[in-house]
Amino acid sequence: MNTFNSLKHTTWECKYHVVFIPKYRKKVLYQQLRRELGGVFRELVKRQESEVLEGHLMADHVHMLISIPPKHSVSAIMGFVTGKSAIHIARVYAGRRRSFVGQHFWARGYWVSTVGKNEAAVRRYIQEQEKEDQRLDQLELPAL
Repeated sequence: MNTFNSLKHTTWECKYHVVFIPKYRKKVLYQQLRRELGGVFRELVKRQESEVLEGHLMADHVHMLISIPPKHSVSAIMGFVTGKSAIHIARVYAGRRRSFVGQHFWARGYWVSTVGKNEAAVRRYIQEQEKEDQRLDQLELPAL
């Protein structure tokens, strides 16, 4: 299943598991916004010559498995994706056309890990993340 990509003078396989959250980890990724953001993320990542291999949007965080060429840094891609998606959210859902000063949707930081031989395990983890969160929520229910 090893598929290597290539540039003019480089053959590469650089995959990253990235997790990022909305500001203050508010549970704001619901219904219409959640459905639409997947396509927005894929398009933004594609503009940077990268690819979203796997992704899942939870109510309060986002998991993505991204393939990024070595000529781009992870921080540059994440800055572009979070910045442009925040502008998209402000325009579409907040009705803003200008002046995005002070309009922050995503938290500043993110978590990233390189993916090597365990790509299948990372894909499975991302796919099953929602089930795991629901299971943990069930464990935290107060006793009646």
